[in-house]
Amino acid sequence: MSAGDDFDSEGYLRDHTTWTESLATEIAAHDGIALTPAHWEILHAIRQFYAQYELSPATRPLMKYLAQQLGPDKATSIYVMQLFPGTPAKTIARIAGLPKPANCI
Repeated sequence: MSAGDDFDSEGYLRDHTTWTESLATEIAAHDGIALTPAHWEILHAIRQFYAQYELSPATRPLMKYLAQQLGPDKATSIYVMQLFPGTPAKTIARIAGLPKPANCI
């Protein structure tokens, strides 16, 4: 992942409009995550959420949105944490090139 002015000190892309899928692959690889179709479903869903609401969702709204968009089986904490370890809302937003969710420490 390229350092410099493109990312803030926590690794979030400063300008979400410069995001590409290849950049997401780089960011994920830096985190030790190999993106699969299951990851991409969630990444595209969170980008859709951001386009609609102009904010990155914290965990609870993210799970609710994923349930609406992808179905309840893909919106459980266990499912999402297996794909995006750590704090899923933060990790997903970072890989999706979006700002850090406001409610996440």
